[in-house]
Amino acid sequence: MMTRAVHAFLLALRDLPSPRVIRILAQSLALTLLIFAAAGAAIFFGVRWALAHWRWLDGASLDMAGVLIALALVAGSWLLFRAVAIVVVGLFADAIVADVEGRHYPAAASRAIDVGWRQNIALALASLGRLIGGNLLALPLYIVLLVTSIGTPILALAVNALLLGRDLEAMVRARHPDRPRFDRPTRWSLGLLSAASFVVPVANLLAPILSAAMAVHLLHLSDGKPR
Repeated sequence: MMTRAVHAFLLALRDLPSPRVIRILAQSLALTLLIFAAAGAAIFFGVRWALAHWRWLDGASLDMAGVLIALALVAGSWLLFRAVAIVVVGLFADAIVADVEGRHYPAAASRAIDVGWRQNIALALASLGRLIGGNLLALPLYIVLLVTSIGTPILALAVNALLLGRDLEAMVRARHPDRPRFDRPTRWSLGLLSAASFVVPVANLLAPILSAAMAVHLLHLSDGKPR
């Protein structure tokens, strides 16, 4: 199953030069970075204002708290970026899936159901909810495994691989509700490659689009070789 997922990933890489994919990538990336920066700034200044307003700390301690908040945001930036990226790409999901299907799997594209913006928003918010809920449940283990240095990143990768596999499957099956669900190894392979791509600097900017295209190929590869 991992071999099949890697094949789908390589096919997704070949989709990047498509003019429509590049346009969607530019739009989604600009919106993602804008929301990411705004969310980070809001969290930083919001928490700092709360500490000052409730007078828990004196001036020097408040400055130190601000530094610690900034460091915490940097440490959690991967999760925050992924959360924002999933929501934004969810808004563009139907356009991405339709483009890949139209070029590689025209027969499947002709049978697809149009997904409206309401359903796209619902899928994006459901993904965000699973992301927050899943990582909050795993938070105690993340903290315990900090002493191992590598345990926390490995667990975070595994947790988010499970979540991403589920989210990406829902994204592509929205247009094809009659198609069978991915089996667990396929969903795991899809999620693991997607979660890993979010970790790699620079590649994480392309990760949401690549993941969506990879999910499309995985859904239709069993029908035959892509055109």
